[in-house]
Amino acid sequence: MAEKEFLVDLTQVDFDRPVADIEEIRKYNPQRSEMEQLTAVVYVDEKNVICAGYKDITENEFWVRGHMPGLPLMPGVMMLESIAQLCSFVTQRYDLLGAQMVGFGGLEDVRFRDVVLPGDRLIVMCKLDKVRRGRMIICEFQGVVKDRIVVEGLLKGIPIPVDVVRQMLADRQP
Repeated sequence: MAEKEFLVDLTQVDFDRPVADIEEIRKYNPQRSEMEQLTAVVYVDEKNVICAGYKDITENEFWVRGHMPGLPLMPGVMMLESIAQLCSFVTQRYDLLGAQMVGFGGLEDVRFRDVVLPGDRLIVMCKLDKVRRGRMIICEFQGVVKDRIVVEGLLKGIPIPVDVVRQMLADRQP
């Protein structure tokens, strides 16, 4: 079976010159502290809406101690969160959805192909397949460590009605 091509030719990416560092990512993504799962964005093709970034996995990740003791495997849900944050970044930076915030709308055809461990650099890539402004984005994605795909699939992003959620939270206050 032939090797699957990466969404981005990583030999053409300069990882020492990010397109967006963590401060730039924070302008578009609301996650903070231990939920920040994107270290930098290193490639953006605005015309074709293709993007690549990475998360450097350290021994200090909040999940290392408990997933799994003595065998710290990056949880699949955290890999997907990293990918979601990359998709959110490119969606918000170029105002593709017209939303104040983008959230998970669904995942399809997700395959985990290999493990991610502390010390690895998880490179995440996404390519916009479809956008319905105000409704949904659909992105093909890949997560790569070194020269191997560790996760791939399709991600759907939807607008989060921030004002409605804030009102719901306010209504719950005693």
